[in-house]
Amino acid sequence: MRRLSGNTLRRFWIAPALALLVLPFVSLIGQTQWSALQPAYGDWHAARVSIVLSAWAMLIIVMAGLPLAIWLARTHSWLKRAAELLVLFSLLTPSLAMGILLVSAFGPYGTIGEMLARGRMTLDNNAGSFIIAQVYGGLAYFVTAARTAFENVPRELEEAAHDLGCSPSCTFRFVTLPLAAREIATGGIVTWVRIVGEFGIVSVFSYFPQGIPVKLYVNLQNGGLQSVYVLVWILLLLTLPLPALVLALIRSGKGRLTNG
Repeated sequence: MRRLSGNTLRRFWIAPALALLVLPFVSLIGQTQWSALQPAYGDWHAARVSIVLSAWAMLIIVMAGLPLAIWLARTHSWLKRAAELLVLFSLLTPSLAMGILLVSAFGPYGTIGEMLARGRMTLDNNAGSFIIAQVYGGLAYFVTAARTAFENVPRELEEAAHDLGCSPSCTFRFVTLPLAAREIATGGIVTWVRIVGEFGIVSVFSYFPQGIPVKLYVNLQNGGLQSVYVLVWILLLLTLPLPALVLALIRSGKGRLTNG
């Protein structure tokens, strides 16, 4: 029997995963009625809600998540275990349950909700509640990815920068952050894709304004499968370019470093 080449073996092993990934989208292409491709009422508004508010949510996630990720990667404090458990709790809690918990905390009758009501503020079916829902949907994912990125930075390079007279802030800015940037960016893209598709938390805590996931559910009830297919195409066309561009930049940057 002729021996299989390395390339043939690699293609054999990657085929199952690729087949699983491509099958739903082959079905989408085949099932879409291209001659009657027409967005339902509110589809473009839902896309705008998801993209704009997810950008604000990602800003909050990065600003809140980076300090925690750095601390988890560097600290030896006994509090680290408690923080790791909190991150795991957030990852393991089902989306539907997390939405209910947010209502209990931030809703009109929750502890924080009552405090906000005294100041004539509310987090109930508005842009603020939508952003909070997405933050809770993605924060733990970003922290986990960013923490791994910082842990993979060689400590020897940071110590060398200290020995050369760099302050901790200077070392972080010019050594740690550039070395971790590619992995952080990848984690950020995965987190953004995750929160754009978040349904469980948003449907419970912030049904309005309707983003794409909730609108998909509404379209399924009102217009059937074809209205769902149209909105899926809108989602893919609007959201795919950004992660594709970032991943291309990451690959090109890695290639330049390798060639250099």
